[in-house]
Amino acid sequence: MRRTSSRLILVIVSLVASTLLGVSTLARQSETVSILMPAPFADATAELVRSFNQEHKGRIHLNVIRGPLETESISDLAISSLLLGDTPFDGLLMDVTWVAKYAKAGWLAPLDAYFTEQDFASLAPGASEGNHAEGALQRWPLTSDLGLLYWRTDLMEEPPRTPQELETISRRLQTSGQVPFGYVWQGRQYEGLSCVFLEVIDGFGGEWYEPQTGAIGLDEPAGTAAATWLQDLIAKGISPRAVTNYAESESLQSFKSGESAFMRNWPYAWAELQKDDSPVKGKVGITTMVAESNQRPAATIGSWGLSLLQGSDHPQSTIEAIKYLTNEQSQRYLFTNFGYTPTQAALFKDPQLTNAYPSLVAIGEALPYARPRPQTPLYAQMSDVLQRNLSSTLTGVTPPPAAMKQAQDTTEQVLIAAGATP
Repeated sequence: MRRTSSRLILVIVSLVASTLLGVSTLARQSETVSILMPAPFADATAELVRSFNQEHKGRIHLNVIRGPLETESISDLAISSLLLGDTPFDGLLMDVTWVAKYAKAGWLAPLDAYFTEQDFASLAPGASEGNHAEGALQRWPLTSDLGLLYWRTDLMEEPPRTPQELETISRRLQTSGQVPFGYVWQGRQYEGLSCVFLEVIDGFGGEWYEPQTGAIGLDEPAGTAAATWLQDLIAKGISPRAVTNYAESESLQSFKSGESAFMRNWPYAWAELQKDDSPVKGKVGITTMVAESNQRPAATIGSWGLSLLQGSDHPQSTIEAIKYLTNEQSQRYLFTNFGYTPTQAALFKDPQLTNAYPSLVAIGEALPYARPRPQTPLYAQMSDVLQRNLSSTLTGVTPPPAAMKQAQDTTEQVLIAAGATP
């Protein structure tokens, strides 16, 4: 553990030192703001950072520190610096699942005083989800990623709306030899599986976990039905058995090659499906996940947002940088150049964008159905419990009722051990 911490500290020192060495004399005379981001976001915002520094020359100099590629590596790096008590970062680009944990630890400075009702009104429906914790605004959204159902427009006139319709259409297309498989999704034992399950349990009228009441719904009828449906998709051959090893890239490859009629994935997949090497280019639609006829569909939020770290020496300057990176112009740039889904409502109604990117309309229609994963500091542990038990049932080791009971019991133990039960 000490060796791991030492390595993380060395990484922090190296990252900060290498970044600060490149700061000009003029920048050292102004307030220097440092924001830690995962590598893809650091690369995508590089031009925005240059523009910000040009506009704020002599007053604020923004350094985006390019962290690791992996989500959990970024979190480990940030936490290690925060535990040192004197973090070199003023801001942090955070995954939506970190917010409750960081806020509970007291690592974030509330943002309520910096954003107005007008700022909130400018956000697209669903984009404001997952940003509050401990009774305060803790993060401002940079992207509004969410789970979507992709479907083949050349194989059907309309997409399915219920689980039963998805099965019926899949069987028909498979029987006629038009596709080998009906539906591909993320069935590997990792966070993507938790995202898939959230959409399905909500679609069956259930709830994974309700922090306000402490209610766990895994061993309830909807939880068992959701796990059973996912297992049945594999058992019936609608989804390939290999789906238990699929993450986003494997699902995308199967759908892109024409092997399946439906796919659950994130908005980024659209651009990949429209490339010249895609056999399904121009033959794909986007909609919300299926749900029982009397239930509301759900779309798991996978967004990233910017937070101000407690103890920053430059809070006001950091907020200026956060507002700049998340304003309408920056959002337009990130979407058109890198495919990051915007959070500003106006962009979903911009004819110039919607004509050039038809997928934006469908994504905007899905945003009101966005749902955050359980907002609790214990989310990582709860998700791990769910993934292990779901994987056990999807691979045929444990029947769904037994797997969901085990997931329920273990989740209760996690909550009790942490003193988190109401």
